[in-house]
Amino acid sequence: MEHPKWMDDPAVAHIAPEKLEFLQALVFESRGLSQKEMFPFLMSIMKKAKSKNITFEENEISLLIQTIKKYSSEEELSTIEKMLAVKKKG
Repeated sequence: MEHPKWMDDPAVAHIAPEKLEFLQALVFESRGLSQKEMFPFLMSIMKKAKSKNITFEENEISLLIQTIKKYSSEEELSTIEKMLAVKKKG
């Protein structure tokens, strides 16, 4: 997995590297999933995060989403929007 540019953005420099790596894995693994597939995927990811004691504060989530969007392709933006839509429904 390549190291994306968003991880070097100064806006996220204060966020723990293991959180950034976890989030990058989430984005990478979710590519190509339909909205129907997204919910079970997110549930398994949340379980994995909990087992690794990885949690995100609400302000971290907002900052990360904004930062990732700055560097995202159209396909990646679509995936992010699907994830956000699933989160809002849940």
